[in-house]
Amino acid sequence: MSNIKALTVTYLTPVSFASLNGSDKEADNISSIKKLSRGTDQFPYGSSQWVRRALRDQLSNLGWVLSEGVAAAIKKGAATTQQNPAQFIDDDLFGFMGTEKGMDGGKGASITRTSPVRVSPLIALNRYEGDLDYGTNYMGVKAGGTPNIFETEIHSGNYRGTILIELDRIGRGNGFDEKNELPSKEKSKRVKGFLDALKNLWSSGRQTRFLADISPKFVAAATLTAKNPVFLESLNLSDQNTIHVEMLTEVLEDFKNEIKDHVFGARKNLFAGVPENAVSIGEAFETMKKWVDEYYTA
Repeated sequence: MSNIKALTVTYLTPVSFASLNGSDKEADNISSIKKLSRGTDQFPYGSSQWVRRALRDQLSNLGWVLSEGVAAAIKKGAATTQQNPAQFIDDDLFGFMGTEKGMDGGKGASITRTSPVRVSPLIALNRYEGDLDYGTNYMGVKAGGTPNIFETEIHSGNYRGTILIELDRIGRGNGFDEKNELPSKEKSKRVKGFLDALKNLWSSGRQTRFLADISPKFVAAATLTAKNPVFLESLNLSDQNTIHVEMLTEVLEDFKNEIKDHVFGARKNLFAGVPENAVSIGEAFETMKKWVDEYYTA
């Protein structure tokens, strides 16, 4: 396992009724969702920042202590974290960028840790059909006002996302020195904690009226000797709920020299065309955790 560089996970999650990553500000009483255009069609998506925020929050929900946001050290600088990856899992996995004051009025220096966890947006594979949810705000009626009617863009479909974890950068590198590089056991614990957050992925935003489950329902995961999210553009549906299994098989063949191990996991009866060797979602994540333990104890 010593020549492995990364662990990648591409996943699908079906959403029946949601307004994922929607705007809080209403324009013309319509609250929109983020969309990208392909020709005349539009496809909803949740931004990578939103996915990272959801993963970070879930780590906190699972009991991990996170680095608290602090004010910038220089005037007009952006707020950042405590920039202590040795102590905080989020500073380690998600990185940070900050600045520190220069000595005696001199030029300051930037402090950067590039995130070893790479995250793609969560993109719908089904186009936006223009659906709207209608609501009425009665809060001002008793004060003599009139009900405020508003609309919210909603979507139903399958979403795809990808995570790539640079295993060889966890607990070391920028923000660490030779004396405080994390022990292998702690590195493994952090990556497995992150996998738990991914398995239970949930965003707290826009959930009061549009509760949605965005945790993975199909996963294609692999350990690699090259840092390459090999399944990112190759996990597709040939129709509404049929996985294009030939594309996954082709990935395994094309990257057989780089893929050291792989696993497919699926929730039963949600998708057709699931690979014959697919296991349950729980088993798939346990397999990934086993890879992580083997990597850091090799």
